[in-house]
Amino acid sequence: MSMINVHNLHKKFKDNVVLDGIDFTVDEGEVVAIIGPSGSGKSTLLRCLNLLEQPDQGEIKIGEASLGAEHYGKKEVVALRQQTAMVFQHYNLFRNKTALQNVTAALILAKNMKKSEAERLGLEFLKQVNLEDQRDQYPVTLSGGQQQRVSIARALAVNPKAILLDEPTSALDPELVDSVLRVLRNLAEKKMTMIVVTHEIEFAREVADKVVFMADGKIIEQGAPNDVLRYSKNERTRRFLQQLDKHKEVPV
Repeated sequence: MSMINVHNLHKKFKDNVVLDGIDFTVDEGEVVAIIGPSGSGKSTLLRCLNLLEQPDQGEIKIGEASLGAEHYGKKEVVALRQQTAMVFQHYNLFRNKTALQNVTAALILAKNMKKSEAERLGLEFLKQVNLEDQRDQYPVTLSGGQQQRVSIARALAVNPKAILLDEPTSALDPELVDSVLRVLRNLAEKKMTMIVVTHEIEFAREVADKVVFMADGKIIEQGAPNDVLRYSKNERTRRFLQQLDKHKEVPV
């Protein structure tokens, strides 16, 4: 059963076309990895799905909520945003709140949950990302990988239909990447619907059910990981992957 449907999505900033007629679907429990060069529209696509950016044209349906980009009101915005949670590249945690308080904030403010119940649930989600022992630490005392795992716990806490992750490991030192990817692998095993913008090609190959390659605001190719990443017949896709491989070979 499809969880996310996007049809003919367009977005431009002044004269710069960033999304140019995007069509794709995500099934319930599916992990979709979006790859592509910088400036291809990957992050803008995620931000349009929860209306952090307003699309100019097209239709978005997530769960039971749907929205036409050219005519919608506050009610439709709220309904659509309630379907997803976003995990950002740079964590976006409240610096003056502990790890547990970051996770419980949305439960208390948006869901009107009692503090005691929110803390009980919040601790459960911190356990899922192996951070229960850091519950009282502030972001400044946590590593980048730990901060990103708190961000994932915060996303899980609002019980979204899908999680949108925008380059969740790109701001991390290489030795911290694995801790975040392990959490995402565990969520994939639990059939959490996820769209992950990523440059971690091996993660996409191993964990994603579908890979989408974007360039110049368009979806150039999409399909099973092996079809796109190993046996692609598209010259643009193959060239992008070859450039990534060359970059990895450059000594640091």
